[in-house]
Amino acid sequence: MMSDGGVTIGRVYLVGAGPGAAGLITLRGVECLRRADVVMYDYLVNPRLLAHVRAGAERIGLGGQGGSRAWPQEEVTSRMIELARSGATVVRLKAGDPAVFARCAEEAEALHEHGIPFEIVPGITAGLAAASCAGVPITHRELASAVALITGHEVRGKGAPRLDYASLAGFPGTLVFYMGVTTAGIWSSGLVRAGKPPDTPAVIIRRCSLPDQRTVHCTLGEVADRLAPATELRPPVIVIVGRAAAMAHALSWFERRPLFGRTVMVTRPADESWSLAEMLEEQGANAVLQPAIAVRPPDDWGPVDDAIGRMSEFDWVVFSSVNGVRALLDRVEAVGRDLRVLGPVRLAAIGPATAAELAKYRLRADRQPSTYQAERLAEALAGDAARNRFLLVRASRGRDVLARQLEAAGGRVTQVVAYRSIDVPTPDEQVADQLRGGLVDWVTVTSSAIARSLAAMFGDDLRRARLVSISPLTSGTLHELGFTPSAEATEATMEGVVAAIVAAERKAGATQ
Repeated sequence: MMSDGGVTIGRVYLVGAGPGAAGLITLRGVECLRRADVVMYDYLVNPRLLAHVRAGAERIGLGGQGGSRAWPQEEVTSRMIELARSGATVVRLKAGDPAVFARCAEEAEALHEHGIPFEIVPGITAGLAAASCAGVPITHRELASAVALITGHEVRGKGAPRLDYASLAGFPGTLVFYMGVTTAGIWSSGLVRAGKPPDTPAVIIRRCSLPDQRTVHCTLGEVADRLAPATELRPPVIVIVGRAAAMAHALSWFERRPLFGRTVMVTRPADESWSLAEMLEEQGANAVLQPAIAVRPPDDWGPVDDAIGRMSEFDWVVFSSVNGVRALLDRVEAVGRDLRVLGPVRLAAIGPATAAELAKYRLRADRQPSTYQAERLAEALAGDAARNRFLLVRASRGRDVLARQLEAAGGRVTQVVAYRSIDVPTPDEQVADQLRGGLVDWVTVTSSAIARSLAAMFGDDLRRARLVSISPLTSGTLHELGFTPSAEATEATMEGVVAAIVAAERKAGATQ
């Protein structure tokens, strides 16, 4: 911040959000989002980027999608200046790169005129991203020595200079058109009249870098027909024209990923869903988040606090979930203690995800079964159970098999409920409509509790998608509920769930 005559002035960051995929924003862009008091974002910005914004910061959508009013540029600039003059740190989040057809100059000039400090944070522009995602090498030592970024939507009423079609037709490289859907007939025919061969290779890319990216291979002479109003190729669209565009057939990779075109519903609790969603998206899937259960603190922390206070009485602390690790160890800090309270106690984890969560606290699991089930964990601990005292950290619901087996082996067991697992009663309406309409290909079922909640939430609509189960136990619960899983993970991990879907899709493709 800076001061102007005793008035504290904020700062504005004009940040490029990248072409669409949330992972394609720069690290500097994320830093700016984290420090912002206010974020003003375009409708083409991926909403997942707002997860980087701190709690309490104001989020202002600038409209233009789903019938909402689009803010005029003058109103955007005026509001941005007003916020900065009030002392706020403002991020103006723009799709692509701020300096490429994003009216960055107008906003920067206005900020300069009002004496407001600003920074322009580059982003990946859609034209370059579209080329990469479609497999087009827009520069090539034999095919294209230069690239031209061109707007197909010039300012209305603007006089000369207009697009110089003669220069563009003779350009020694690749032409990349932005915002050229409604004017495709004008600029494509202008190039042809100026001498650009109509059979010049072209690629049309819609919603580049996103799971529903669509790519159309054609020629310059066919572009206008492919972008006619009756087609599905509505903005945002990038059109690449030039000899290098012909290489997209060989170098395309984005749409060849095994789950491209598939929509997968992720049903884990909200704060646990992102890792699985990212794994699915890495394979090309469109991940839809619909938590089936939610994790909440216990109704009474008393038993947990009591166990923390007498931790020295236990030989083992046994964790059967990631949530259990977080709940207990965060509670240790909340009651004014630190991890020294664990002393010589040994730690057991049901599987690699739980062990990995322990590692985040700089703790290592002393015992972990090779198969990720409560029965196997009990067997791994039962050998010397008679001489040991066990603290089992658990959810408010679930099987008692671990406690029963350890007690049967002579162990002394204390159980504490460190968190509550509750059903999400109603789904997001948009997700429910997608499922009902047959637009969801797979639903992940990663626990028996999730299986029961999904059955209650969606009923027979759940049969409109294929179900993937994390384990035989979860598959058994699905069968009890009247549902048959189409795939089952061979390893009871999130990676195993993704691998099961990929294997099922490949098997289905091989039989077609």
